[in-house]
Amino acid sequence: MFTEEFCRPEALFPFTLTRQIQDLRVGILTIREKWELALGLPSFDKQEGDYKDLERAIVLEQTIGDDIAFLIHGNILPTPKLVQTIKALKPGEFISIPERENIVYCISAKQIIDANKIEVDKAIELAEELKEIKYPWDLVALNAWAIAQDVALLNGKRNVKPLSETNTVTGKHNIFIEEGAEVEFCFINASAGPVYIGTGAVVMEGSMLRGPLSIGEGAVVKMGTKIYGATTVGPHCTVGGEIKNSILFSHSNKAHDGYLGDAVIGAWCNLGAGTTNSNVKNNAGAVSVYTPDGLVNVGLKCGVLMGDYSRTAINTSINTGTVIGVCCNVFGTGLTPKSIPSFSWGSDGIQRYRFDKAIEHIGNWKRLKKETVTEAESGILAHIFDHY
Repeated sequence: MFTEEFCRPEALFPFTLTRQIQDLRVGILTIREKWELALGLPSFDKQEGDYKDLERAIVLEQTIGDDIAFLIHGNILPTPKLVQTIKALKPGEFISIPERENIVYCISAKQIIDANKIEVDKAIELAEELKEIKYPWDLVALNAWAIAQDVALLNGKRNVKPLSETNTVTGKHNIFIEEGAEVEFCFINASAGPVYIGTGAVVMEGSMLRGPLSIGEGAVVKMGTKIYGATTVGPHCTVGGEIKNSILFSHSNKAHDGYLGDAVIGAWCNLGAGTTNSNVKNNAGAVSVYTPDGLVNVGLKCGVLMGDYSRTAINTSINTGTVIGVCCNVFGTGLTPKSIPSFSWGSDGIQRYRFDKAIEHIGNWKRLKKETVTEAESGILAHIFDHY
């Protein structure tokens, strides 16, 4: 069971407005998928009593029965040593990191005192650097590491096939193509990190791919696309142009020319043709990003952080370190503002998207990929519209 307690999901704005932390994508897989594979167990979410409690959310004391549960912070990434330590835990034991809060508990019904109290009595110290996601830019910073970890985790669990001889490759041993993927007449360099291409993905001719790189199930890479590591193109995304060190969660489009760098793009987003983000200030100074805690200095590079269901018009120029909320329709002249609130109509954030129109337009985009807006999505978006 995942918990957001002590994880400060608000610091991962705007991506945790629409999902639990454990459903963020970094590397090939989401955090949830990594843990399910690593432990060989189904996962659930600790019921938090908020609008994101969906079908996986359970009240532990009402459902544990005779089972044993691992209670894991949702922002922690699995490592081989951490997984090995968890598998050896007995009920009542927990994993402790020096000078940190405890991160994993092993419990049975015996350890549950009441809804707000779990009694554990033996600490197992883990002397290892913790891999955790505290802020959105951590996703980008850890993506190269996470891709390599996921390749090892998926080894033997999915069917891969030999790469077609029409491709020009370097580091052939580090290239993994799942059955059902189409990759022809491309240039692939995996000498700096693995390249993993999921089933049903289509990488069109002339594309230049440099690892570490993940291209998800059903994704499309259009002709002549240039992708540098460390990049994740999530399931059912369509990409083109130039991309570097970025993550697209799922079902999003950057289908045309334009540059995307050091960026995180949520699910069901669309970047209009020619959209380009700046990832370095033109004075080469430190980049500051708007967060719920105020302006935060994130270093010398940071591109756009775009929440789910947001879109840009053609030729949109996105400022360095810009944060775009959920369900925005971004258009206007010149560089965008550095912070665009959720449900903005235009880039100045003054005019709001009408909720009924926002849902209608999301439905139009989803139909292009043969999906529809679910009741759960509408409920989450309605809460965000009313409260953020």
